Amino acid sequence: MNIQGKTVLITGASRGIGRAIALELAKQKAKRLILVARNHHRLASVAAEVEVLGAEVVLLPLDLTQLVEIDITIARTWKDYGPIHLLVNCAGVAHQAPFLQSRFKDIQSEVETNLIGMYAITRLVARRMVTQRQGVIVNVSSLMGKVAAPTMATYSATKFAIVGFTKALRCELAVHNVKVLSLLPSLTDTDMVRDLNWFRWVAPITPEQVAKALVNGVKKESAEILVGWQTYLAVLCNRIAPSLMERVISMAAPLSPQSKYYLKLKEAKAET
Repeated sequence: MNIQGKTVLITGASRGIGRAIALELAKQKAKRLILVARNHHRLASVAAEVEVLGAEVVLLPLDLTQLVEIDITIARTWKDYGPIHLLVNCAGVAHQAPFLQSRFKDIQSEVETNLIGMYAITRLVARRMVTQRQGVIVNVSSLMGKVAAPTMATYSATKFAIVGFTKALRCELAVHNVKVLSLLPSLTDTDMVRDLNWFRWVAPITPEQVAKALVNGVKKESAEILVGWQTYLAVLCNRIAPSLMERVISMAAPLSPQSKYYLKLKEAKAET
């Protein structure tokens, strides 16, 4: 897809990878960026940056867990600003904890935002793309959508699900000339992950690197857009020697004897 002159809808656009993607698409001369996130103040800040680059901006302060609101808002937005040529599903949340210490409200939050919200907005936009017989959908997964991560069980589950959802949708929508791609960055240095207990030996990439990879992948219509050499290496090793990769991940995980999670788990066992 040639991005120049296109209308793009980006979820999770108020910070991190979503913000970087919005700025990069503006640099690529996208005509209009429809920015979706819950925080209106942050969205307005990103909008000011995007407008300096020459793109028109539409702000949609929207909670993706509110399904009726999504339906109404997308229908109105398509009528007023459509057609939407590119949808980037970037919204996501992550909670870290050993599974035995995880809280159900955190699990529910990850599933509702990372999966249900993505599914709902994709369904509404995809139906309209099918009618116009053109469009590209990019679902942002993660390296954790290929290699599961201890202490991130639900997050990994949602990211694996996004990969599967993308593959299924790609097959279904291909006959309608709608392309469906997945974006799989490794650990990215954003405010969402800075409070997490990082895995050892992992070097974070920048949101700008992810945004540039997305643009290249969309132009080439790559089915899977891997970002960062660690992602390529991990995916290859997991394909060739999955048992070895699992051992390496276990050694690198925050559940090592030195981690705060390990100590908490040990204390909990002692109390019982």
